Formats: sequence, C-alpha cells, structure tokens
Amino acid sequence: MTSQPRIVSGRATLAADVVGSGDPVVFLHANICDRRMWRAQLDAIGAGNQAIAYDRRGFGETRAEQEEFSGVADLIAVIAAVADGRPAILVGCSQGGRIAIDAALRHPASVRGLVLISPTVTGAPEPVLPPAVRNLLAEQKAAEAAGDLDRVIAIKARLWLDGPLQPEGRVTGPARELFCNMNATALRAPPTGPDVDLVPDAFQRLGEIAVPSLVICGDMDFPHIQERSRHAAGMMPNGAHHVLAGAAHAASLDRSREVTDLIATFIH
Repeated sequence: MTSQPRIVSGRATLAADVVGSGDPVVFLHANICDRRMWRAQLDAIGAGNQAIAYDRRGFGETRAEQEEFSGVADLIAVIAAVADGRPAILVGCSQGGRIAIDAALRHPASVRGLVLISPTVTGAPEPVLPPAVRNLLAEQKAAEAAGDLDRVIAIKARLWLDGPLQPEGRVTGPARELFCNMNATALRAPPTGPDVDLVPDAFQRLGEIAVPSLVICGDMDFPHIQERSRHAAGMMPNGAHHVLAGAAHAASLDRSREVTDLIATFIH
C-alpha cells in the first residue's frame, strides 16, 4: 500500500510518500537532498512497517510561504496526520538528524527510537577543517556569489557524496544524478523563512535521550562529523555507533543496501 499525502503545517503543504502499514518509521532528509534520498529504504522498510518520508520546507515538492516555522512542529504534524500520532522511529540524515534529536528532546512521547546518519547537533563545537576542505568551501562560496549554480552543485557533490578528502567523481551513475537533481531543486527553491524552534543546547543534552538509538557515519565523511557521531552515540544512554566503510555523508545513496540493512536490523 502506497500513498502520497499532503500535510498542512502552518503556511506550508508538506509532500510525503507513505509505503506499507504498521509501526511508523519517519525518514528525514539532509539539507542537500529531499525525500527521494530514501527511495530504496522506503520500499524495504515499508514491507513490514509504515515507512514515511516527506520534503521539508524549501525542498522537493513541498510548498511553503515565508514565515517563521518549526521543523520539529512540521515533523509532529506529519506523525499526527499520517501515523495517527503513534510514536515513531525517526531516521534522520544530517540536518534531518538534527530535527530528529530536537524532537526526541521536545516530544519524547512521540519518539520510540532514533537512527541518525551523520547527524548535525545544535550546540556542537565549531569544526576544525583540513586545508583542502577549507579551499573547497571557499571555492563554493565564490561560486555562490557569482550565481554559478552548476559549479555549486558540483562542489557539493564532491564534498557530501564523494567525501571531502576523496577524488571527485568517486560516486557515479544514478546516485550522482539523483544527488545533483535534488540539490538543484533545493538551491532554486524560494526562501521559506527561519526555523526558530531549535534546541540550542542539544549537544549538551544528548544524555537525556533514553530511547534506543543508532548513530551511523561513513569513514569518508568530514572528520569532525565522524567525531561528532561517535560522541553522540556515547552520550546517549542506549546509543550505539556504527562506522560505514566506503561511505561519505549521503550514505543512503551510494551504500543504499547497507543503510537499509542497518535500519531494518535496528527496527527488528
């Protein structure tokens, strides 16, 4: 059973995909992608659960007018509308992981487990970046100032899909095409307004998250993200850490089978 509901939250209409039935598992995408990054995982996890992925404001097919908003409130609206408010396992990558963590702190009754892939955590220490990575980010900033979106997308693919210290073009084929398409959609989206409901001290409060949690990070991701993932898993009382060999930040794209297996094992 599949459906594509549209959920109203504030002045936004959130586009979602729902596969299967049973206990809800909600997927939250990274800021460099949209809900399509979970395409392989939805079908597999939806075979035994209600698998839900949605586009956040400014991404994919979601439409939103400019306003101050809460990414956590949008998530809770999705759970209420699609899963009848039942507690969900949250699977979040990068900024999607940040929203999952914030939701676990703000609405613990709505969260029964976390799978966090290279999560952002508000309040974490500022990163110390290798010189090669600083150079790439400076080049990206110059391309953004020049309005060269094609170059911006190419640099982001190098940083987040290949891995910041890996050769450009490490990941090819449909995974790279999908990444570039999703990122182009996000970069061309109209502004939506600021997310004002952040948990500013989430990094210091990770010990309050008592639900079973799995933190995954690729060994080709940014060094500081690898360290942050290890720290997060160690701070959560029921946290576990898994290093995904041969993967960078957007692991669900180029290591889709391994990511799916890790999520399925966690659920069961």
